[in-house]
Amino acid sequence: MVLALVVAGVAAFASARGDGESGVPAADSADAGFARDMAVHHQQAVEMSFIVRDRTDDEDVRRLAYDIANTQANQRGMLLGWLDLWELPKLAPDGASPMAWMEGGEEHGEHGGGHGSGGGVGLMPGMATKDELKRLGGLRGEQAEVFFLQLMTDHHTGGVSMAEACASLCAVPVEKRLARGMVEGQQSELGLMRDMLAARGAKPRS
Repeated sequence: MVLALVVAGVAAFASARGDGESGVPAADSADAGFARDMAVHHQQAVEMSFIVRDRTDDEDVRRLAYDIANTQANQRGMLLGWLDLWELPKLAPDGASPMAWMEGGEEHGEHGGGHGSGGGVGLMPGMATKDELKRLGGLRGEQAEVFFLQLMTDHHTGGVSMAEACASLCAVPVEKRLARGMVEGQQSELGLMRDMLAARGAKPRS
């Protein structure tokens, strides 16, 4: 049993090493860029989930928020772990803009379902602004539920766009598999959130 775990760990380590001559993705590669940007993206999803958890007693919304926070916190740990494994910085090199790794990154930032703007946040698809997070923290009950579901719908729409780009552009097999899993999982949650909004007489913002 112990040997099997060791073998599995070695396989996972090797699969994350990349396919380049050095076995490590370049700092400006899609693999590194996706890991950096999606780690930031996921962190905000976790933050929003914790905010709404304390603003509503609705069990369905609280359960969804818990699932999102748990899943994305775990995925974020994997992404940051790969950057450590590759000995690459967790910040974009030489002050490069977020999404520079993604073909048409700025265009996706504008049309990826996000309403954020300013401070670099607007370049990350679907990210909420500081004002929107503050507003979410000031709501309660159904108002908090609806705004959370709208913000998270934007967030997931942007996340799917990013993950689809990695599935196409990334070279590290294990990261590509994670990206494809993100697409499937977040698309499923998008359908659930549309239904939850409809049940509250609301709809996504875009």
